Amino acid sequence: MTDHGADELSSRTGSPDGEGRVPEERSLLHQSLAVRELIDTEVSYLHVLQLCASDIRSHLQQLPQGDLDVLFSNIDDIIKVNSKLLHDLQETAAREEEQVQLIGNLFLEFQEELEQVYKVYCASYEQALLLVETYRKEPQLQGEIQDTIEAVLPQAGPSGLSFLLVIPLQRITKYPLLLQKILENTLPDASAYPVLQRATSALQDVVTNINEYKRRKEVASKYTKVEQLSLWERLARINTHTLSKKTTRLSQLLKQEAGLVPKTEDKEFDDLEESFHWVSLCVTELKNNVAAYLGNLEAFLRFRPQEYDLDIPGGPVVQYCYLARDLQLQAFPEFKQRLEALVWQPLCSLAKALAGPQNLIKKRLDKLLDFERVQEKLLEVGSMTYEEEAARHMYEALNSLLVAELPQFKQLAVRWLGQILCTFVTLQTDLAKQVLQRAEGSLAQLPHHHVSDPAFRKLVEDALGQTGHQLHSFQQNFEKVLPPPTTQPLLPGAERQVQALLSRYGPGKLYQVTSNISGSGTLDLTLPRGHIVALLQDKDTKGNSSRWLVDTGGHRGYVPAGKLELYHVVSREEELRGQAKPHSDSQRQTPEPTLAPVPSVPAVTQVVAVYPFVARSSHEVSLQAGQQVTVLEAQDKKGNPEWSLVEVNGQRGYVPSSFLARAPGPAVWGWSLPS
Repeated sequence: MTDHGADELSSRTGSPDGEGRVPEERSLLHQSLAVRELIDTEVSYLHVLQLCASDIRSHLQQLPQGDLDVLFSNIDDIIKVNSKLLHDLQETAAREEEQVQLIGNLFLEFQEELEQVYKVYCASYEQALLLVETYRKEPQLQGEIQDTIEAVLPQAGPSGLSFLLVIPLQRITKYPLLLQKILENTLPDASAYPVLQRATSALQDVVTNINEYKRRKEVASKYTKVEQLSLWERLARINTHTLSKKTTRLSQLLKQEAGLVPKTEDKEFDDLEESFHWVSLCVTELKNNVAAYLGNLEAFLRFRPQEYDLDIPGGPVVQYCYLARDLQLQAFPEFKQRLEALVWQPLCSLAKALAGPQNLIKKRLDKLLDFERVQEKLLEVGSMTYEEEAARHMYEALNSLLVAELPQFKQLAVRWLGQILCTFVTLQTDLAKQVLQRAEGSLAQLPHHHVSDPAFRKLVEDALGQTGHQLHSFQQNFEKVLPPPTTQPLLPGAERQVQALLSRYGPGKLYQVTSNISGSGTLDLTLPRGHIVALLQDKDTKGNSSRWLVDTGGHRGYVPAGKLELYHVVSREEELRGQAKPHSDSQRQTPEPTLAPVPSVPAVTQVVAVYPFVARSSHEVSLQAGQQVTVLEAQDKKGNPEWSLVEVNGQRGYVPSSFLARAPGPAVWGWSLPS
């Protein structure tokens, strides 16, 4: 019996075949256990994700939707990808001999999908942790969240949300370890060995790429923030370190401009930046145009002619007022509201979204200067400090991120911009349809509704052309009959002041105020229109030639040069000649008008005020241009024809005679559509 047992033992362990078979069986056993661990842990992992997406997320409705989007990120996409992966893993069990090789091929197939979905989740993980920290500062809210999680997943424990959020990160980093474990228990000469090697390496690359992507996103989030800082806040951030960096960058930039050092050329990025710049320019231009459009629309809505008496007998006017009032109260305000909500606000959001990449492009230029300086030092010395290596990596991360994502962002921005333009066109079309629909009932009651569109358009063009011609003729007659006065009349009682200034300064220094002057400074004068002053200096103490120093005969000070006009002193002979020839002007000969001015008309005559006049004393009366005026006396009490006593709206007073003229003949003018 002893010999038989020894022989049996030697047959199992002593023979060469037995010695090789036992480690192989042990490896196959460990391999099978590793495969089972991969599938079983995938089942439990997917179950936890589904609980998070369904039960936990649905019971956290006390949190804002924006917070839920950050916390759970793209968990639905992860569930979709991992569900397909688990299904295919479980199907490999039916082919036990090829299972390991099939698992390796599966992970090679899912490499890209796993990287894409887990990139997004890992990039938002830090932001989710910040939200968790804010919840911990609110005990009541934190307690509600903890109770919800423990009711669904008791194994989460006191960690709560933090435990759930980190699960996807732990899973993606565990795939290479699980595959490595299967690989270690696979014979090197097995056909599945190279496949598992490639799969393990591929999943390690996935983890590396996700970490690099996460780091780039952190850099981007750091530099895309557009802060509105005051001058003092900017100054407070300046220290020796920032001054040193900015000085070094400026030095590097100057050396490049001077041609002392070569400039790094990156045609790929330059092309991307140029195309993105054009998109940004289009968005800015469209935003300015829409802002102007909204401003014009607001002005249009404030103008309501239908609320005024148009002084036109009934008929079509009533229908027009009814239609205009209906559109003004409903159609146009609704259009404006939709325009702001569907065009203006999305356009502002798009412009705001472009600010981040624009800031990132600017930061890339700074980091490029740092990178070039480090490269120069590396060529000269052969080494770099830790800070310089960090600056080098920072530029590489920024550049890689922009090259990878700027085309996608530009494509989305162009699509967004196109949708905004399409919306704008659609709103305009809807407004036109709505106006036509509302006007359909009124159009039948308007004249010429039976006329075709081309004929009606020509009818309106002819009527407008005729009216325009009449207005142009009236304007020409008005300008021909009423030449503007070049000299303001003297104020009553100003003769002595003029004589004093004339005797002191001479006629070449006298100027007349053409419009009222209101002084705003301590040395500025306040003078009425028509006042005579003497010029002392044609500039102020700072050399400003638009501000003159003058003497009023009692005060000295500064007045705007643009409101002064050289005063023509009228001699006695010219005054007598002017009374004999009232058509002559005191400064220059003017074409003889077809209508006589006021001084030649008898008393109590109806005339028209050609220019507005503001009364400066109780003896004067104000006028509005075009106002009907009754002339009581064509001169003042001293017989001066430059002033006339008139009556306006029941008030009597003096006004400049040159501001009045007889109204044009009673020729009928106006326009009306032919019937």
